Amino acid sequence: MGFLDIANVTKSYGKLEVLHRVDISIEEGEFLVLVGPSGCGKSTLLGMIAGLEGISSGNISIKGRVINGVHPSKRNIAMVFQSYALYPNMTVAQNITFGLEMHGVPKPERDKALGDVAKLLQIDHLLDRKPGQLSGGQRQRVAMGRALVRDPDVFLFDEPLSNLDAKLRVDMRTEIKKLHEKLKTTIVYVTHDQIEAMTLSTRIAVMYKGYIQQLGTPKEIYDTPANVFVATFMGSPAMNVIPAKVVVTDGMPYAEVKDAKGAAQHLRFSQQNLTAWDGREILLGIRPEAITDPEGADRKSNNIVPLINDVIVTEPAGSDTFVTMSLSGKDVIARMRADTDVRAGQRFDFAVNMDKAVAFDPSTEERIKP
Repeated sequence: MGFLDIANVTKSYGKLEVLHRVDISIEEGEFLVLVGPSGCGKSTLLGMIAGLEGISSGNISIKGRVINGVHPSKRNIAMVFQSYALYPNMTVAQNITFGLEMHGVPKPERDKALGDVAKLLQIDHLLDRKPGQLSGGQRQRVAMGRALVRDPDVFLFDEPLSNLDAKLRVDMRTEIKKLHEKLKTTIVYVTHDQIEAMTLSTRIAVMYKGYIQQLGTPKEIYDTPANVFVATFMGSPAMNVIPAKVVVTDGMPYAEVKDAKGAAQHLRFSQQNLTAWDGREILLGIRPEAITDPEGADRKSNNIVPLINDVIVTEPAGSDTFVTMSLSGKDVIARMRADTDVRAGQRFDFAVNMDKAVAFDPSTEERIKP
């Protein structure tokens, strides 16, 4: 049993079930991110943990105590909203300590908690201001301070950075990560931004259409996606998913793909579990960084396979150059070093790290496991 357990939980509105048998066990101090596109059920699940949404079936428990039906104020959770939800007529100090005051915490304790949190979040100089006098990032810090000051069992974050500009989002992401590293608090964090999910979490639950598609560490989600949806949702640019045929030669399986001229090229798999798929169609998954020029290939890999193909487009992006080619009728993106000498229209020697390749069953779109 974990610190926070979500056991076989469903959510229905009338006959429409929008969350389907969700099972997640979260350990104390863990940072779990619920990620997925709009409408996948992540905010609904967060609302159920908070007590803002009812549970249709199953149980949610914190420290072994089932909290189904328990009023939000009795759950010892704190929530940071997308909209910050600050009281405009109160000062920063009043916003942060209002919840403590409502729970009857004596003023000396409130003042000490306020001082500690303000110092931690570096908002000491803002305590006498009102929300209307603050920037978006400052308001977000105040909202976090209001949650931190209560010392709850679980922190819930509902897309807290989505209203900030790109640079501030990166800065606040770092601050949240540093806070978690320092305080070791238990956090459930909702976002549709897969970069936030990858950088912040200790584990990720990828959601789609009310189902948990995959639950794992950022590395597990990125390197061994459970299905095509996870593969293409997590990562920027997304994983390349290429129609291919398995061809077994001398006991080793190869992925047969067609280059821009329609000629067959064979990419040897590192694992032999695909020999049973000889002659069958698959979907070949390769991350852009696993396709590069020979000099930029991973020196630790035991299986760098050459691929000659025509370059369609090059996109310089500062530290990287993204190169597009066509394989089996699909645009495929390679990630090159910034100084790679590659041009549109060129016949180019690519290097493919097949240690990083995964294969999917085209009928189910599930990963073919070793």
